Amino acid sequence: MDLGDEQPMTHEIGNRTYIVAQVEPLDVDGVRTTEVGTALWLLGFIGLLPFWGTLQDSGRTWWLWTCLAGFGLGLCGLEYCRRRRKERAAQRAGRRIAG
Repeated sequence: MDLGDEQPMTHEIGNRTYIVAQVEPLDVDGVRTTEVGTALWLLGFIGLLPFWGTLQDSGRTWWLWTCLAGFGLGLCGLEYCRRRRKERAAQRAGRRIAG
């Protein structure tokens, strides 16, 4: 009968002792985070559009272009994360079949 009360590992570095718990990493692929970030950049761009004249008068039109660039880069990152998620799923499926 395993009660699961294994002691965590300890590492001594210099005069300090660090405790490292045995924790499984989260299975996070980054797709949702990238989707939310990309959507926020788009909302920022759309939200600033009505203020085009004010931004132009104050020399801050770069705010618009920064939001647009963030949205574009977010789309690139989203495609990357989706491909990575798809490849990881294919690798896991391959291991199950081969293993």
